[in-house]
Amino acid sequence: MSETNKRVLGVNIIGIPTEEEYWNCPGVPSEKRMLKGPVAVIECFQEIPCNVCEDACPFGAIKVGHPITNLPVLDEDKCKGCKLCIPICPGLAIFVVDLSREGEARISLPYEFLPVPSVGEEVDALDRWGRVVAKAKVVQVLYSEKFDKTYIITISVPKKYAFFVRSIKVRR
Repeated sequence: MSETNKRVLGVNIIGIPTEEEYWNCPGVPSEKRMLKGPVAVIECFQEIPCNVCEDACPFGAIKVGHPITNLPVLDEDKCKGCKLCIPICPGLAIFVVDLSREGEARISLPYEFLPVPSVGEEVDALDRWGRVVAKAKVVQVLYSEKFDKTYIITISVPKKYAFFVRSIKVRR
């Protein structure tokens, strides 16, 4: 059995979604919406007691409801891609993806390591397994005391990697 399909009683036990789980997750917007501009991608696949993303969204685009173990549901039409949900997620499971540019994807992701990359720096783009899949350019670095030591790093990668890249590795 492959690592990506390990299951116990029908539950993904390693936390890395299969392609089917990814596209069926209520927090993942359609590719059509991603092509229109930045939108949150909530890769929360396990029913855990958490609803901080719902409270963080100023546009009401994320709903968890009751009980708070529900998976977050994204209303892709309400989401503005503001990124405020990214640093608030304790599971580092929220990204903002923008496929509106020709030939490139912009992915905003949570980052809690040192050193923090700089705008213009080339970094390694990593998949969910931590494998290098592409070179990326850092296009934005956001930080606020409200982010609780989590940076929001926005990278540019070729579009074909938009659904795979979920972290970075700074080379220095």
